[in-house]
Order: sequence, then C-alpha cells, then structure tokens
Amino acid sequence: MTFIERDGTRREVDAPLGLSVLEIAHRHGVDIEGACEGSLACSTCHVIVDQKWFELLHSPTEDEEDMLDLAFGLEETSRLGCQIVMTEELDGLTVKLPKATRNAQGA
Repeated sequence: MTFIERDGTRREVDAPLGLSVLEIAHRHGVDIEGACEGSLACSTCHVIVDQKWFELLHSPTEDEEDMLDLAFGLEETSRLGCQIVMTEELDGLTVKLPKATRNAQGA
C-alpha cells in the first residue's frame, strides 16, 4: 500500500492481509498516532483514502462516524486507519495523511 505523508512524500510499504492501516503505519514508522491504540475512542489515525479505493471499503460504523466528526481536516473520503483492514481487494491501497490531527478522545 502507499501512504502519502504530510509533506507529500509517497511511501510504498508492505501491507500484510488482516492488519489495519494503523498497524501497518506503525510497523513502517509512518507518522500516524493512534492514541487509543485502535479501540475506536479517538480520531488520531484519521486518513484520507484515495477516491478510487474509497468505494471498495466497507461503510463506516456509527461509532467510526462519531469519531470522524472530531477529526481535523475531514474530507469526503476520510476514514479511521484502525477501521480499514487489508484484504486482497485492497492490494495497492493509497491513503493520505491529513495536515494535522486532533486528539479529542470520545466520551
């Protein structure tokens, strides 16, 4: 998969099936915080999914949508990295990191 970092640098990384985008980012030193460690209690793993890949994702849950409402720089294709799990269908997935994140933990 490919991460487009905050400065526009494209970084292609190995993305094992079954791991989340957040886990893959951490494994490769990509600057995604994930303050709640993927427990769906923050928005610090917010990523912007490339439009061509967005339609292949499962719809976000209500809990994910609630956390996304707290994300900085929300876009039409925004998702939480902890909720995108790699499948064969997502081989080549491209996501962009937002310019900033906000650590607003859910209540």
